[in-house]
Amino acid sequence: MVDRPLLIFPKPDHISRSKPRGGFSQYHLPSFERQCNRLEPIFRQLQESFDHRNAELQQSTTGIEPEQVLVMEIIGTIEAFVNAVKKIEGFEWLCEFEVEDILPDDDFYFEENKDKNLKGRLFLVMTNQEALKQMLSLWEKYQADSNYKFQWGLGRFKQLFKLLKNIRRWSVKDRLENTGILESWKEDYENFSTDFINCEVELWYRGSLEKREESQSQLTSIVNSLGGNIVSFCDIKEIAYHGVLVEIPRGEVDNILSRSETRLVKCDNVMLFHPVGQISPGEKIIERDPDKIDPLNLPKPLGDPVLAVLDGLPLTNHILLKDRIIGDDPDDWEPIYEATNRNHGTAMVSIAIYGDLNSRTIDCIKSPVYVRPIMKPSDKDLNSKKEETVPENVLIVDLVHRTVKRIFEGDGNSSAVAPTVKVINLSIGDKFRQFVQIMSPLARLLDWLSEKYSVLFVISAGNHNGQINLDVSSYEFNNLDPKTRENLIIKALYNDIRNRRLLAPAESINGITVGSLNHDELEPEIIGDQLNPYTTVLPSPISPFGKGYRRSIKPDIVLPGGRLIYNKSYLTSNRTIINPVVAHRSSGIKAAYPGLEIGDATALLYGTSNAAALASRAAVRCYETLMDMLVDHGNTIDAIFITPLIKAMLVHGCTWEEMGDRIRSILNSDITNKKMNSLIRRWLGYGYPDVNQVMKCSKQRATLIGFGELMDEAHLYKLPLPPSLISNTDWRRLTVTLAWFSPIAANTQKYRTASLWFEAGTRLNEGNKLVPERDRPDWQAVKRGTLQHEIFEGQIAVPFSENDTLDIKVNCKNDAAKIESPVPYGLVVSLQVAEEVGIALYDEIKNKIVQAVKIPQSL
Repeated sequence: MVDRPLLIFPKPDHISRSKPRGGFSQYHLPSFERQCNRLEPIFRQLQESFDHRNAELQQSTTGIEPEQVLVMEIIGTIEAFVNAVKKIEGFEWLCEFEVEDILPDDDFYFEENKDKNLKGRLFLVMTNQEALKQMLSLWEKYQADSNYKFQWGLGRFKQLFKLLKNIRRWSVKDRLENTGILESWKEDYENFSTDFINCEVELWYRGSLEKREESQSQLTSIVNSLGGNIVSFCDIKEIAYHGVLVEIPRGEVDNILSRSETRLVKCDNVMLFHPVGQISPGEKIIERDPDKIDPLNLPKPLGDPVLAVLDGLPLTNHILLKDRIIGDDPDDWEPIYEATNRNHGTAMVSIAIYGDLNSRTIDCIKSPVYVRPIMKPSDKDLNSKKEETVPENVLIVDLVHRTVKRIFEGDGNSSAVAPTVKVINLSIGDKFRQFVQIMSPLARLLDWLSEKYSVLFVISAGNHNGQINLDVSSYEFNNLDPKTRENLIIKALYNDIRNRRLLAPAESINGITVGSLNHDELEPEIIGDQLNPYTTVLPSPISPFGKGYRRSIKPDIVLPGGRLIYNKSYLTSNRTIINPVVAHRSSGIKAAYPGLEIGDATALLYGTSNAAALASRAAVRCYETLMDMLVDHGNTIDAIFITPLIKAMLVHGCTWEEMGDRIRSILNSDITNKKMNSLIRRWLGYGYPDVNQVMKCSKQRATLIGFGELMDEAHLYKLPLPPSLISNTDWRRLTVTLAWFSPIAANTQKYRTASLWFEAGTRLNEGNKLVPERDRPDWQAVKRGTLQHEIFEGQIAVPFSENDTLDIKVNCKNDAAKIESPVPYGLVVSLQVAEEVGIALYDEIKNKIVQAVKIPQSL
């Protein structure tokens, strides 16, 4: 038992929730006359395009009612437009999503800043000829009289016409570009001589089973007519996903690459084409002889698994992993998975169990690890050590869905295989799917599953392993001092943010997304033209930049992923290019590895996969701390609250430390503090989590946990104030972290059903006077996801009575849709003073908490 364990909040009071604050910017919109002049030719062209497409379909296919998808781009927002769409027969709401960085023009701009980029939404609606005619009729009435009173329920179309920037058909370009499919097809066509090339076709998710079956039937007819085949399909209503895995003949791929608009790519039922077999760890194989290691004399695991690792198949008989893994291979991949290729899964399980094997002290998590392979060696890789990827003959959404369902519910005749799991590690990413605006199906799946099963997904942010271009000559670069060189590299990375975004499924709002620090326990040996890019600990050059969905904070945290060393390459006199060294012998996270003599080797690895595995290990240690604390107090806690508490604990110790100040000094711009903080967050998230500090208290730091479940209401927690702080001017810090898993509304722009947020203060209606200053002020960004973490610091003398409390109010309201059942949450709050201050803060708070507090089974 630790000397000063975590404390438990007394039961909170039920009160009414606060009204969330919000702000808005005033858009300049075109006049009524100007908008009519703008839109009239657009609507006319839309009708002509629809007529032309209908004529094509009539000639090629019989018995199909022609339908097309309309894309309506607006500036600003129109709430509940879906309700107006449903009022017109023949219209079917598909989805909406937010659009950023819309260039202003003479018609649409911010009144306070004409050069500032705009924000808006895209509404996507399936329409037939009759529905289109009805909408055009509404337009004609509005055009004739802007005050025309629309039929009840259709009034939002008047708002649409005012804010509409453009309306068009969903096109071939939309289905193909920025999906990676063209690049993948080109690579397969040029490098492999197979008769068929696989791809995922994501169909528009139709509201009725009949419509979905009709869409799939039409796609099947087209694919079969080309000589192709349907391999499998997946239909998951809760995430609005209808995916079909197809085999396309080589000749059809050649036609598409030749820019021919074939029947397949013009199919109106298709939303997007995606490559398959592209989801992988993203780190390159280390081509060298791994070091050998002796077995560690550590306790064997006990009990049921808390952590699951979905990855490549690990080497179960490795000397470091033997008797520590619960393997599950229902697809029977092991016979074709050579031991020498079991690299990534072996390493990830090793890191999750032990951490970095180069650490001065090594311990292990107490429970076994459940492992299920979702990757295997690629058939396309001709090297001896093949790259491990999700196979081309499966849909990743279907595979992960079946895998997680098997863990918690079972499948077929088998019962749940690991229902005690609380954390699932996913150290994978889709190299062709950077997050821009549309949530990937896999991210939507993880969000739904995390809320359904109350499980925390820990997801690697992805890796960008490419070169870094520096706008400086080789002569100048060679003569730079290390700190100036570091400045140059960081600026180059920030200038390339658009090409270094999160890789799917890292945009998941319910999961914890982990970026990588360029750090490990070794001192690298630099030889020849190699260079260490940094002088201090900073995010790895390969670690991606956020933001997350609706500009939420992503990545959530950063952890060591291994130090990356670079080679200098001089191409021109005015530009230097540096490339990562794939097999550096003195840097990286040390982990178990197959090796030449199977089963007793280690290797050094780098990347966000390692950082995610370290985060999963930390999450398990948080779970162990919670369980030990509850046992010591003789209490229990409902399982639905455990995982949100783990999520909150994992982030609670986060700070930017010196990293934020270093990045701020490098960028050194005249931009506002809020903008600078946003730039730093895009790389650091909430920062580096000191999990060891969170798992126990100290004489000068008290940490309390709370939990509950809410709908449209609030809980009020009261933190007793230590008498020693009355009118005291010593520095103090308040850290508050709130975490939950939100249900999702997959086809809406808001997406997140439950919005929770906290307010903190000595007296809520007077603000937080005890610690008044936010360490990183941006009250908007921290409330956009499912994790709010804020730090307040101050040293102003505040008078209060001995019985005063610092109040933490946890609010909950509907966001994308009505909350159907209470939403569980976890709350972690710490109050601390400087160590040199002679205040027994922990004891003072502990003594003021009712000693007989028992944790209720549910609130």
